[in-house]
This record gives sequence, structure tokens and C-alpha cells, in this order.
Amino acid sequence: MAETVAAMVAAKRKVEVLGSEEELAAALAKYVTDLSDKFVREKWLFTVVLSGGYLIDLLRVVPKTHPDSNYKLACDGLLSKVPVVPENVYAINDTLSAEGAADDYEACLRYLVESGVLAPSAASKFPKFDLMLLGMGPDGHVASLFPGHPLLEEKERWVTFIKDSPKPPPQRITFTFPVINSSEYIALVVAGTGEVDAVHTALGNSGDAKKLPAQMVTPEGELTWFLDKDAASKL
Repeated sequence: MAETVAAMVAAKRKVEVLGSEEELAAALAKYVTDLSDKFVREKWLFTVVLSGGYLIDLLRVVPKTHPDSNYKLACDGLLSKVPVVPENVYAINDTLSAEGAADDYEACLRYLVESGVLAPSAASKFPKFDLMLLGMGPDGHVASLFPGHPLLEEKERWVTFIKDSPKPPPQRITFTFPVINSSEYIALVVAGTGEVDAVHTALGNSGDAKKLPAQMVTPEGELTWFLDKDAASKL
């Protein structure tokens, strides 16, 4: 049975290795564009989460004007280049505590499900995003879910908070794995040499028995790793 499950997971996982970070960016842009076209044709709607690492770290609890703010990075970067209506970008309430912001954001997601913007997963009943874009840290963390942290085992909450992040800023909110893994598509993007050992552990034959948070990313649909040649150099 374990071998069957492993084979099923592998069948839904793709690995794309690009020659440079620029080629990776171009491939990722085409991937997002193709999925956008697909979902807009099918349902006139495309729901995307922008997240960690080389993309935008998910839902950091800092003011929207702060250099570490994902909202600021999104508006100054990606969202300045694509025709997304500002009202369709959902940021956290940066006037609240980490716990309060997590509760508020989960309430926002529940409203989006109730109003039909987000569909619930038929399998998990958690909100189902069309695409989630994730990065990975050198320790193998994704979103704000770090190795060995109790939040890895959270099974009920959609959004939760962390006050002791090993990576600045210390206070963050994050989607939980049930929400992450309810996604139809996930792109896990890694560039450069900083995460090369974590990539090797997650995808190679490193012989390391520990399970990284990145290895817990198992979407209902398809997972694609986008790597440049540096990140993939130990595979």
C-alpha cells in the first residue's frame, strides 16, 4: 500500500529544471498564464495564492508599508504588471495582533467560500484554490510552516499564526497544510544555491530520513517544482 501511495504522489509531481533564474521566471510566467486561461475559460474565475521564498512570503504580520510586507511587494511587483482589480487582492489586517489577523483572514476566506468566489474541496471541505505559488527556505519550510513546529500538524484551522518564527519577522500568519493541499495546482519555486541541500533532501536520494515541510506539500491536483540549475545541482 505504501508503494502504491508513493507512486500516486510521484505521478502528480513534476520537476522542471531551467538553465537560469531568468529562464525559470519565464517558464513560471507561462505556467501561470496557461492556468489562468484554462480556469477563466472553464469558470470565468482564477484564484491564486502568492507565497514564500522567491515569490512573496505568505501573510507576514507587518504594516502594508513595511519592506517585508507581502501586500506591498505584490502591489509594487507582480500586481503592477497584471490587470488584477485591487478589490480582488485580499491582504491581512495589519492593525491586529497575529492571532487576531489570523482569525480575521480566516473569516474573510469563509466569506469568499459562502459567496461562491472560492469553492470548497469536495474531498477535504477546505477552500480550494486554483493555484498556490510557494517558495522554500533552506530548512525546507514552506509558507510559514517550519520544521518541527506544532503547526505542521494543524488539521482544523484554515489560517493560523506563529509568534516564534525562526526567520524574521517573528510574528506571521499562514495557511495550514489542509488548505495548501486542497489546491488544484501548486508551483514550488526554488532558485540559487541557498536551498540546494533542502532540494536534495526533498527530491533526491539524500538518504536523510527527516521529512521537510516541503515534502508535506501534496495537492489534490498537480505539484510542479520549478528549479534553476543551481538549486538542482545536487539532484
